[in-house]
Amino acid sequence: MSLKTEIHEQPAVLSRLLEKQAQTVRAIARSLEGREIHGVFLAARGTSDNAGVYAQYLWGAFNRLPVALAAPSLFSVYKRPPKLTNTLVVGISQSGQSPDIVGVLEEGRRQGAPTLAIGNEPDSPLARAADAFVDICAGREEAVAATKTYTAQLMAIAMLSAALDGDEERWREIARVPAIVEQALALDDEVGARAERYRFMAHCVVLGRGYNYATAFEWALKLKELAYVIAEPDSSADFQHGPVAMLDQGFPVLAVAPGGAVFADTLALLSRLVEERLVELLIISDRDEALALGHTPLRLPGGLPEWLTPIVSIVTAQLFCYHLTRAKGFDTEAPRGLRKVTLTH
Repeated sequence: MSLKTEIHEQPAVLSRLLEKQAQTVRAIARSLEGREIHGVFLAARGTSDNAGVYAQYLWGAFNRLPVALAAPSLFSVYKRPPKLTNTLVVGISQSGQSPDIVGVLEEGRRQGAPTLAIGNEPDSPLARAADAFVDICAGREEAVAATKTYTAQLMAIAMLSAALDGDEERWREIARVPAIVEQALALDDEVGARAERYRFMAHCVVLGRGYNYATAFEWALKLKELAYVIAEPDSSADFQHGPVAMLDQGFPVLAVAPGGAVFADTLALLSRLVEERLVELLIISDRDEALALGHTPLRLPGGLPEWLTPIVSIVTAQLFCYHLTRAKGFDTEAPRGLRKVTLTH
């Protein structure tokens, strides 16, 4: 199965996840009632770490849970784990095999904290180390660059958020995601044609904010591992605190800016960058005023609340990275120096 096939498989994966795991997720939420959970301690690496950033925003905003991203080396290398009292310990991993992520959940159980794994392998060491497991139902992912497992992880995180606050309207909004991802994939040919413009791009910045802060990091990761572009991800807010100084005329700026609470501030920044710094702007958005700024506008399908847009916006970014890699003459199926499963300790 090729990378492009797996990108296009995502609507089916997300539908399957909703069908097969909704009751499991609701049961997990019920099991946590009355547990005096004051926060979440989340361990992940690579693409799964970017899914953790999404959880940090989503569970914080809707479930009022502070989410700390773990430093697994405290557990595996320094042997100095933090106290996990009144904490839900979560591990997110595609393969569930990385010893340092497994070690965080094992320590959580040792300390008596509830533990949850989100992954694609029910028989993995991570799944066995957890009290509860959400199978993202992505099927075998053969491409080295993760695509369908990432969006499925985001969907699982969104499902758990809705289950924890008991909001059935949010479940109905989640159910609309697969069809809207299908709409994003319909732009495949257009994205491919527009990617040709960037075939000589060697470096760029990637901007996102709020729920799509995770999208900026995942988009940048795919640019690095597939197209070998030096891609610097940043919040559109943090970017103004120093990194903006590196921009000059023609510098590529890639931005994801759907409508929502952070849209006005992001739009104002991008307007200044285009007008004052004369940057080269590629933008993913569902808002006409943002798309009008871009040298390369990529329309994001509308109809979703901001908190669900990362599941769709990254699909457009995946298509761009796939086509850019091919335009540069690189192999989308065999990124240099990478393996599908990376074991870190």
